[in-house]
Amino acid sequence: MKPRVSPYAQMVLATVLFALMGVCVKWASQGFGNAAVVSARGVVGALIMGLIAWRTRTALGTTVPLMHLKRGTAGVFALSMWFYSIGQLPLATAVTLNYMSSVWMAVFMLLGAAFAGGTRVDKRLVAAIAVGFVGVGLVLHPTLDRNQWLAGLMGLCSGILSAIAYVQVTALGRAGEPEVRVVFYFSLTGSVLGLLIWLLPGASNPVDWVHIPLKAWASLLGVGVFATLAQLLMTRAYARGSMLVNANLQYLGIVHAGLLGTLLFGEHLTLDALLGMALIVGSGMVSTRLKPR
Repeated sequence: MKPRVSPYAQMVLATVLFALMGVCVKWASQGFGNAAVVSARGVVGALIMGLIAWRTRTALGTTVPLMHLKRGTAGVFALSMWFYSIGQLPLATAVTLNYMSSVWMAVFMLLGAAFAGGTRVDKRLVAAIAVGFVGVGLVLHPTLDRNQWLAGLMGLCSGILSAIAYVQVTALGRAGEPEVRVVFYFSLTGSVLGLLIWLLPGASNPVDWVHIPLKAWASLLGVGVFATLAQLLMTRAYARGSMLVNANLQYLGIVHAGLLGTLLFGEHLTLDALLGMALIVGSGMVSTRLKPR
């Protein structure tokens, strides 16, 4: 028998692939609009997952289509906002704002526990959430100074919708849906909604099709390949390993994004932004440990 790859090794590899996806998004955005990037991510992902389902003989029929639709809708809108922010902001900044999803999940669960009654609110968790929002302010401060407030807001909103999508993924897992099927239907939803985004005003490509460089075309394919493989690895890691360990390892993606942004795009983050990123990571780690069930 072949030894099973550690779920934590899968998570680390997933963070590398997500960072590479971010690089491809920035390159693809030089020739394509957000609608094209989201569409490509969905179409390529659906093809890859359909092939994996065929090779592993995983049935794609589902008894919970509405759950997949809810997860897919939240995830695709989160992805669209995240891709927009990646195209406009330093790579590490956009990734950090999206990774606020752990803090947002803690906020949702804390509010749910408070409204349900009978659950004592952990003051340490409240403090961790507050620290996370202080971190957001520090990260967005240089962004707002450069008149990139819309991209910053999009990145922050992508984290909120990602948290909602992760809750739906958890529900799908409890319903017995295998990860291949979950990722397939997410990609399929992305294909459809991505194509519909073309109908929105200003969703066209910034340059004519004939003038789009080959690098942008290759990057468009890379977005779908890297994102799909990373999502599959991350889903499997969470299914087979400790949630707490995986959640903390996920923050390695910010380190990868920072290194790639510096090496490939010459991006330099201010001291305020670096401090804010550190506060967000620390807040996310603490929130994951303390958040109510």
